Amino acid sequence: MIFRVLVDQVGEKLKAQKDADRRFMQLALTLGRRGLGRTWPNPAVGAVVVKDGIIVGRGWTQPGGRPHAEPEALQRAGNAAKGATLYVTLEPCSHFGKSPPCVDAVLAAGISRVVSAIEDPNPEVAGQGHAKLRAAGLPVEVGLCSADAKRDHAGHFRRIREGRPHVILKLAVSADDKIAASGNKPVAITGEAARTRVHLLRAQSDAILIGVRTAIADDPLLTCRLPGMAARSPVRVVLDPMLRLPSASRLMQSARTTPLWLVASEIAEPATATRLGAAGAQVIRVPPQADPSALEPPAVLRSLAERGITRLMIEGGSRVASSFLQSGLVDEIWLLRGPGEIGSDGIAALDALPLTAITQSPAYRVRASEALDQDTITIYERA
Repeated sequence: MIFRVLVDQVGEKLKAQKDADRRFMQLALTLGRRGLGRTWPNPAVGAVVVKDGIIVGRGWTQPGGRPHAEPEALQRAGNAAKGATLYVTLEPCSHFGKSPPCVDAVLAAGISRVVSAIEDPNPEVAGQGHAKLRAAGLPVEVGLCSADAKRDHAGHFRRIREGRPHVILKLAVSADDKIAASGNKPVAITGEAARTRVHLLRAQSDAILIGVRTAIADDPLLTCRLPGMAARSPVRVVLDPMLRLPSASRLMQSARTTPLWLVASEIAEPATATRLGAAGAQVIRVPPQADPSALEPPAVLRSLAERGITRLMIEGGSRVASSFLQSGLVDEIWLLRGPGEIGSDGIAALDALPLTAITQSPAYRVRASEALDQDTITIYERA
């Protein structure tokens, strides 16, 4: 009888510890998301230091990728870090880069246990951080909330493993699957709540991409217009093979305040590239294809990844969306649907592709769906 009571007590204690571990890791993940869109080329990591069930330090990767989350949390914890548990959403780095190894900071702080969500695929880390901590005698547990961590760090993982950013396609469609009126005339499809969600997604993206046709037709700014978040605007990227973006466009006029990258063919006019560069845009050239007026999505993504982009949001237009989908390079889709119809002469959401290429494709599954006033948003991810 006594043995059974002891077993039950141990089981309850272990369950309580597991529940606490999960709660603190979820907090670390939430903290890490604060850095999405601001830490590239580094991942947006979160860290929490806990002692005797009390949070004594919190940290997340700072803008530009440094300082890392672990030293931020440890600095806030101070002497309380000694004997504490560190929860971190990605394996602590073990190599010297532009900052010292995070594992050294963890050991120096006197942390007694590490709970890590997932191993870092970066060849300079790749398990070595966990191994160094274990070699120093620290218990290291890996895998808690790994699915959430993998999603949060998808951009870092894809850039390391595939040499490209994580691609998020955003589509706002009418009830009859159109994205604009005849002649590419812009139409308000969704309401304020949906637009707010889109601007938050912009703030959490390293870069936002459109085609030059959309840039000319809509003359957008592509900034984050949430109150107090203008500084969170992503890099604006325009696919402009022959450099047709007008100097008078709002994108060009704001190029010195919010980064603007123009991806062009190598055969685009050098004098035009020089003029646009002098006005503040960065011109990125990729090799020409059979059709010099088009750019191949894989080449575009490689060029962006080489410059540190890990999370790319594609916002238009229909040809660009269709080409990336057909290339199998879209990892996540945010489909926003408004209640009104545009009409049969409107612009189809995916150029020559039907919308069922997303909604009925075995390549994607629904991750989440919700109503936003009169609109709906459905998020698809790779199956």
